[in-house]
Amino acid sequence: MGPATEVRKEGADTVRYYSREPYGREIYVARIGADGKLASLEQRLTEENVARLRPGTRADEARALLGPPYRVDQFPRLEREVWTYKMYAGGQPKDLYLQFSPDGLVREVMMIDDPAFSARDTHM
Repeated sequence: MGPATEVRKEGADTVRYYSREPYGREIYVARIGADGKLASLEQRLTEENVARLRPGTRADEARALLGPPYRVDQFPRLEREVWTYKMYAGGQPKDLYLQFSPDGLVREVMMIDDPAFSARDTHM
């Protein structure tokens, strides 16, 4: 799977994130047990996981669930940090935006059609 995008420790386990963003629109998570063996491998950019994110979710919980974002933007005047993920939902390319307030809590979860693909579809 190549080099991990991010590595985290969760108890005795090591969790390795393998991002395929932006073009692959997937983030795989490999959980390695204390014995060094692969315990699980799953794709995290799913509609089910996005549905778990609610206003008030902590940033570290969101990152553990989905993995590292494709892009992070700061909006100082709005006092927001926005994480962008590229994913598929309903078989269509989407952009997922997570807005965080300065206290590190999710304030808004928004998924829209990927503008690059939407614009392409209108010219057909």
